[in-house]
Amino acid sequence: MESAPPSARELDSYREQADRFIAEELEEYYLHFAGLKKEFELEAIYERHAGLMTLEAVQRVGAAVDGTRNRELARFACEGYLANLTREHAERLAELEASLEATVDGETVPFRMLVPAISNEPDRARRERLERTRNELTLEHLNPIYLEAAELQRGAVPDLGAATYLELYRDRFAYELDGLAAQCRALLDSTERLFEHSLDRALRERVGVSLAEAERWDVRRLFRASSWDAMFTAEKMLPALRATLGDLGISLERQPNVHLDVERRDTKSPRAFCAPIEVPEKVMLVIQPMGGPDDWRALFHEAGHTEHFAHTSPSLTMEEKRLGDNAVTEGWAMLLEHLTNDPAWLSRRLDFPDPQGFAGEGAVQLLWLVRRYSAKLLYELEFFAADDPLALEPRYVELLTDALKIEPGAADYLGDIDAGFYVTSYLRSWAFEAQLRSFLRERWGTTWFTRREAGSLLRELWELGQKPTADELLKDVTGAPIELEAVADKIRETLPAPR
Repeated sequence: MESAPPSARELDSYREQADRFIAEELEEYYLHFAGLKKEFELEAIYERHAGLMTLEAVQRVGAAVDGTRNRELARFACEGYLANLTREHAERLAELEASLEATVDGETVPFRMLVPAISNEPDRARRERLERTRNELTLEHLNPIYLEAAELQRGAVPDLGAATYLELYRDRFAYELDGLAAQCRALLDSTERLFEHSLDRALRERVGVSLAEAERWDVRRLFRASSWDAMFTAEKMLPALRATLGDLGISLERQPNVHLDVERRDTKSPRAFCAPIEVPEKVMLVIQPMGGPDDWRALFHEAGHTEHFAHTSPSLTMEEKRLGDNAVTEGWAMLLEHLTNDPAWLSRRLDFPDPQGFAGEGAVQLLWLVRRYSAKLLYELEFFAADDPLALEPRYVELLTDALKIEPGAADYLGDIDAGFYVTSYLRSWAFEAQLRSFLRERWGTTWFTRREAGSLLRELWELGQKPTADELLKDVTGAPIELEAVADKIRETLPAPR
């Protein structure tokens, strides 16, 4: 029996409860990962808002969808329903990741520190041992839980009105998955020679192995970029961010709705994050400065999210402020993050000795990421349409090896999946950023980030929140549709073409 759609009053009540659920969840996330409380207590929040996630409530919200009207609210309801079904699995995974330890060469390494340990390890043989240990722990302890959760969600999707998870997003939520997949295949083809040539050269110069010899633990070491740490010190991070925003006419200190948490706490997350608890009234930017290129990228990325949410118009609806197309907020995050790899910005802010050399390494890393996520999307399309997730491990290895020329850890075939096809948000955000950056440079030059007029345009666009899609926003500003090949064009500006 089909569910009767809710009344306008019931929809407004659901919308208000959804807003409070998101705010409370984000507040809990902030308090825990900022090191202000030890426990990560989600159960009470889910219990207070249990009515949002019953199958009946989700089906009734789904019945209210009319074209694009109420579609984002229905997506929130479906995702909440599926997440609630597997909340226990998520908690078990988090507990295991926090408690598992590995003993390598007589040294005990927490599971969550294995990847940083691999990246920071100069000895190649030890990197391999750390990587293989991580793979074994994932296979033995985490994958059974991932598999159980995947099968549980797979069985629940038909109750949401779609035969498969793929159909739910492609048909009910109108995700342009097939068109984006075609762009991914085209990008993989067009950048193949450039990728092989550039990655081989970077590996030889920085790690001492060729692409033919390299393994995944060598790539982690390559992208750690530790040789540049002296330029990206912890002390310079916040002053550089403040000065960059100041050039655009934005004072970080004079934004009463932006709360900058920079205190050192032993239990605080080492990586920057943004928690938009109330949009736009209370946006948290959290950082424990450690230094190094990756730490700077993370800070500027999260600052992009922060400024977007902090400038969002309070007059927008809940969906337009909190939901919508996440490629939009990821695009704004990428725009600020990629400044830290821009030769003009490096010369202005850091008096950088070799901005072109650093930019070249950053371009190789970006190409790796875009090719990796292109392969991930192709994999996820198959994963979410398949009858048996266990059968997909060989496809994961095949697709990612073909894209990256280096074999991934087979054990990651379940954990290396983003819920809600979030992989599409990253892919489209890279294209959005590349095309918007070209527009800004054409209008205000290579130092567009120093112009108040550029800052005024950004603030005007940030006010729109998540109301337009990334495609609509880019079309309105530049007249062009989102094209993934624009990322390749941006990379070609920096990397020399292979002979």
